[in-house]
Amino acid sequence: MPLVVYAMPLGASTLVPQREVTMSTHGYETGRLNLPFVGIATFGKRPHVADWEAIDADVAILGAPFDFGTQFRAGARFGPRAVREASTLFSFGHAGAYDHEDDVTYLGADVRIVDIGDADIVHTDTERSHANIEAGVRAILKAGALPVVIGGDHSVNIPCIRAFDGQGPIHILQIDAHLDFVDERHGVRHGHGNPMRRAAEKDYVTGLTQFGIRNVSSTAKEGYDAARAMGADILSVRQVRKLGRDGVLARIPKGARLYVTIDIDGFCPSIAPGTGTPSHGGFLYYEVLEILQGAALAHEIVGIDLVEVAPDYDPTGSTAILAAQLLLNFLGFVFHARGQA
Repeated sequence: MPLVVYAMPLGASTLVPQREVTMSTHGYETGRLNLPFVGIATFGKRPHVADWEAIDADVAILGAPFDFGTQFRAGARFGPRAVREASTLFSFGHAGAYDHEDDVTYLGADVRIVDIGDADIVHTDTERSHANIEAGVRAILKAGALPVVIGGDHSVNIPCIRAFDGQGPIHILQIDAHLDFVDERHGVRHGHGNPMRRAAEKDYVTGLTQFGIRNVSSTAKEGYDAARAMGADILSVRQVRKLGRDGVLARIPKGARLYVTIDIDGFCPSIAPGTGTPSHGGFLYYEVLEILQGAALAHEIVGIDLVEVAPDYDPTGSTAILAAQLLLNFLGFVFHARGQA
């Protein structure tokens, strides 16, 4: 009996019949396989929604290809494209992803993920570009979906947090090598060294938990003092390892609604070299993954951004693959904790 293959055209909200698939005498499908390297590279090869007024999903992916806030090596403007392409590796078309350790199938048919494309970036204009990013996040929140923003440099977190005005109190969980708590440097207040300071100034941000901060940082001692005075809990990679996953998770305020911001330089450059400001001694994959899994189980996750992937510094593509794998696994944890498969 022939099978009917359904396709999700760009901009469509429903599946439409594409063609019949017949089985050969050997049991192989003769229709499209739609392998990872085929087709349009949306995030996880999920449907593209061009109309931001028509978002109907549980998760909406927004690219923020902005890197004018960098102080050293640029290139994170190409991060969203690289992470999307890498994410196709994990899109073989079967229903969900079974984890034999957890005995759970994550991201099944009940979790609706769409890719709404990129915020428009106006070259050399930080404020207009940030405003466009903020508009994208606000559209996602208005639709009742979980915003997942792929940067771009870490300054894109500033408009992301602005968009949460009126959304109730949030606590920020940051994975990063750098504190990003500079108030102002040479008149600059919205660069990639400023986002956590700008966040802490918001009355709806109840505090910050910052993991991975280490080595020679972009913030002077006064910055650390100011961060702690404004509600930040700061731990280095070595301190996190000493406390262990349960110990560090216990430091996040109970009941806090979490916005999670992940700078890829929080990882060791031995596994994530594709970033503008690498810092040796960072986290390894499972250290971060287990923290995120624990956070998803104990807290409501209200927003996510992953930033500073600069693919030109990593010809192997491993940094982008790490970013895509981390996001997909984290989303699986979030929606499993919500009771969706």
